[in-house]
Amino acid sequence: SRMTVKAVKMSCAAPNVYTKVPDGGWGWTVALAFFFVEALTYGIIKSFGVFFNDLMESFDETNSRISWIISICVFVQTFTAPLSTVLSNRFGHRVVVMAGGVLISSGMVAASFARTVVDMYVAIGVVSGLGYCLSFLPTVTILSQYFDKRRSLVTAVASTGECFAVFSFAPAITALKEQMGWRYSLLAVGVLQLGIVVCGSLLRPILIVQEHQEVKAQPVEEPAETKYMLENEQTRTSIESIDSGVEITTSPSNVPGKTKAEPKSEEPKENVQILVDNNSSPTEPKTQLLDFSVMKDYSFICYAFFGLFATLGFFAPSLYIIPLSLSLGIGKDHSAYILSAMAIAEVLGRISAGWVLNKQPIRKIYIELICVILLSVALFAFPFASGFWGLMACSIFFGFMLGTVAGTHIPLLAEDDVVGIAKMSSAAGVYVFIQSLAGLAGPPLAGVLVDTTQKYSSAFYSCAGGMVLGAAFLSLVRPCKAGPCRRREPRAEAPAAEAPPHDPPEDFIEMDIGKADSSGKGSDSA
Repeated sequence: SRMTVKAVKMSCAAPNVYTKVPDGGWGWTVALAFFFVEALTYGIIKSFGVFFNDLMESFDETNSRISWIISICVFVQTFTAPLSTVLSNRFGHRVVVMAGGVLISSGMVAASFARTVVDMYVAIGVVSGLGYCLSFLPTVTILSQYFDKRRSLVTAVASTGECFAVFSFAPAITALKEQMGWRYSLLAVGVLQLGIVVCGSLLRPILIVQEHQEVKAQPVEEPAETKYMLENEQTRTSIESIDSGVEITTSPSNVPGKTKAEPKSEEPKENVQILVDNNSSPTEPKTQLLDFSVMKDYSFICYAFFGLFATLGFFAPSLYIIPLSLSLGIGKDHSAYILSAMAIAEVLGRISAGWVLNKQPIRKIYIELICVILLSVALFAFPFASGFWGLMACSIFFGFMLGTVAGTHIPLLAEDDVVGIAKMSSAAGVYVFIQSLAGLAGPPLAGVLVDTTQKYSSAFYSCAGGMVLGAAFLSLVRPCKAGPCRRREPRAEAPAAEAPPHDPPEDFIEMDIGKADSSGKGSDSA
């Protein structure tokens, strides 16, 4: 049966109502908003490496202590992911994202007036880090709800916002620093990030009305019994109405199995329309604020460990690519070009991964595994690069492979191989929360290795090691999902499916006729 839902004259704050995932509609506006949110969150984080040398000179601090700025920011962003999920389920995605935009801008503006590196820890690390969490996670979650068949492709294309931001922000901030200094440049970035508030205002909630909740189909396992019941009821009713003039209604207790029937209802139930207007708005189902039951799913546990170790390789290369190029004797301008080339390659990687994962049928988790392995190879290649073109080649390869992984690892939570779309919101919060440990330890660990060995190649080795461990856990996701937990379901449903249908009683019509005859004779004798 089909059901259509029409939303008439609904306010902008009301949810968009659909009977199934629209794969478009207002989702395109949400995708555009996600593009700019990516640009103003992760795009700024990845471009922060252009401030490293300025901060080290201004505060007279070591590389590892400056690395803690982004480390704390990433840690707070990921550690508070469950809080973002709870607030989104309680107050809606729109309000949470807008509040996050205000926090991001406030922290970045305050950092431009910092006098010590500790002030930077609080302003960018804590305040902006919390804002990044409240802005990014709800946006990618609601975008996944608007798309089903096109989810991988749309999410991958929309996530290229951070790549275009790195491509444009890195040279722009470098040029702005030469004219105004790093403080005014940081202030300008903070004001620009207020655009997240505008993006958050575009995130209209979505409500999916399931068909089976409104239309109850006849049981398929007892069609013959229902047919006999209707024939007997019509026969008994016609006979008794002739004798006594009284119409007898159907009684379910007279039918074996107590099957309910409605002989008078002849209208087809194929098209059901629900009209939603200003006076009657649909009520959203109650959502659990945070569902930790996903922690009982072994496939999700393996996927979470993959995210934990893979995060080690997400941020450090973008932070250390410019210092590495400077150590090889490459100028500042050319170093910025390397970072921009990495961003362009990442755009192509995200789009390519989205296009491949959008193909049906395909086991997306295996495609992700191949991309993670190739990303590990790219990280191991950086220490062997020499000169501008060698580093450029490694950066392009790394950027492409990073795009294939970074743009898909969170949306893949909505796939049935991990947790599915129903638990996507809570799973994303827990998943990003687990990533927080790697986000806290990754950049400082790379900074300590650089300070100890006096070689920037050590940072890339640590990232590559984490990515290899992540690939090992990712390879276990599908076997865990296809293991004993999956095999129990057919056995549980087998008795109900194999139960033989009840044979209709052969003397059912004769019994009713006999009852009618006896009642008629009794009335005549009286």
